[in-house]
Amino acid sequence: MANDRRIARSPISPAAPVEVMHGWEVSARRTTADLRMTDVTPLTKTLVRAPVDGNVAELLDVPLGRAIRNGRGAMVTAAAPGEWWLIGPPQADSTGVIEIESVGRQERVSILDLTHERAAVRLTGGAAPKLLEKVCAIDLSKQITPDGVALRSSVARVVTDIVRDDYNGERSYLLHYERSYGQYLFDALLDAGKEFGVDVDGFVSPGI
Repeated sequence: MANDRRIARSPISPAAPVEVMHGWEVSARRTTADLRMTDVTPLTKTLVRAPVDGNVAELLDVPLGRAIRNGRGAMVTAAAPGEWWLIGPPQADSTGVIEIESVGRQERVSILDLTHERAAVRLTGGAAPKLLEKVCAIDLSKQITPDGVALRSSVARVVTDIVRDDYNGERSYLLHYERSYGQYLFDALLDAGKEFGVDVDGFVSPGI
């Protein structure tokens, strides 16, 4: 029981078989479906709030509405003014938090590790935008939301941060949102994707 308490768990029930990876209970299921959905809640998720014209904003250098890799294996997204999400591999200090703390000493900066407070899902495949458009009012065409776009919208009535983050030439979206809606939104996306043959894929490290 003591060891069990040290295992972190997503609010989304993992599909069998289940394994422990980086201290998290995750699904080890593998699928070859054209449209795949993966629970990537174990990703490190750090929220940074800082002045839009300050030193931290200059250091992060990510314009509003965009997502950029920071060279440390992490993704930095800016879906709202003065607010950045640093998303990286599980249990990895690759987001650059120490540098942000140093640069932001003279500014009103807050840095919050919300890894366990946010659920995250990756949706990959050519039909991914069609699935999302059934539960989201955003135009996900290539012209309006190209690769690297970060935005905040309602997905199945849940406030969700959406990043288009294509993977190996495939259309892919990373969604993260409040933990309490974890299973609900995952199930809603599965239901919306039935006509497109969506299937659950297990977590693979680093997951981003």
